[in-house]
Amino acid sequence: MTSILIVDDDPNIRKLLSVLLSKEGFTIFEATNGVEAIVVFEENKIDMLIIDVMMPKMDGFELCREIRNEYDLPIIMLTAKGETEQKVKGFKLGTDDYIVKPFEPVELIVRVKALLRRSKISSSQVVQIGNLTIDHGNFKVLNDNRVINLPLKELELLFTLASSLGRTYSREQLIENIWGFDYEGDERTVDVHIKRLRERFPEKEFGFKISTVWGLGYRMEIAK
Repeated sequence: MTSILIVDDDPNIRKLLSVLLSKEGFTIFEATNGVEAIVVFEENKIDMLIIDVMMPKMDGFELCREIRNEYDLPIIMLTAKGETEQKVKGFKLGTDDYIVKPFEPVELIVRVKALLRRSKISSSQVVQIGNLTIDHGNFKVLNDNRVINLPLKELELLFTLASSLGRTYSREQLIENIWGFDYEGDERTVDVHIKRLRERFPEKEFGFKISTVWGLGYRMEIAK
């Protein structure tokens, strides 16, 4: 059963989320701050975190940073503030989604389920996106059984974006994931590779697009 750790110093929010998500069949763990959350996380199998930003002892940003240093599991951040700066900081630290309080219960449940689906896809070595099949394990990209040869970095970038559909990646995250922590080149190399992928895979022909999220980075979306 999928388990979710709710981290919020407001007992009313914790209770509301716990009731809503328990009814959907999730196992719920709770913590009142980041320090307590790390203890709960280390003692239990956690599949997703829902984290409030403003908390005592260790806030949501610091907790997100600590988790991302070791694990790649879905994280949703809750905040009473809707400023762009807060979202930018959260996405740069590795959060997958951002919900502003007060929120609609139905919206939260939909986002939780969508994020868990994306996480399940990203753990696979084969991803289907639009008219493409990306076989990461065998380093192949197929279009109607026709092999499309890609340079390794382009394939890695395509797979990373496709396996987390809708997730926004900063340039820094893409550099670390694909080129490595010791990469000494310019971050603009990401822009160059994105441009090449867009040229190879036109939106109308292949059924997906790589969107620029201004001030943040890039994400892949199904073409409408």
